Amino acid sequence: MRSKGTKLIADNRKARHEYFVIEDFEAGIELVGTEVKSIRLGQVNLKDSWCSIDNGELFIKGMHISPYEKGNIFNRDPLRVRKLLMHRKEINRLFGVIKQDGLTLIPLSIYFKDSKVKVKLGLCKGKKLYDKRADSAKRDAKREIERNLKSRNM
Repeated sequence: MRSKGTKLIADNRKARHEYFVIEDFEAGIELVGTEVKSIRLGQVNLKDSWCSIDNGELFIKGMHISPYEKGNIFNRDPLRVRKLLMHRKEINRLFGVIKQDGLTLIPLSIYFKDSKVKVKLGLCKGKKLYDKRADSAKRDAKREIERNLKSRNM
């Protein structure tokens, strides 16, 4: 029996630091067997990955899936370009938004959903340096408030 629900495999925390996430989407990913086994072991890195639309198809580039140790000749290139699976209407809408507004598609996380590997994509706008500083200041202030409240309650 296959497991139900979702299980997070990898999260792209750098993307949330570098970009404003405007909207997110779910896409399937085209993989081979040894890549799935490697993903089950958590050997995937989304840090420097991005998505592009070529000839009406959606691809993920720069995602590193480490070779499966027991995979021998069936292992593929860890950085190969992989096709993402979405409906044609969604891809065309994304293509229009990306070209018109100058946004980018960044993979935010990769997870299992009912034994299928899914990728959460974010339609993102790049942050400026002052935006990153403001986010950092907010996070530090929130952390300080939490620390003070915790010390007063004890």
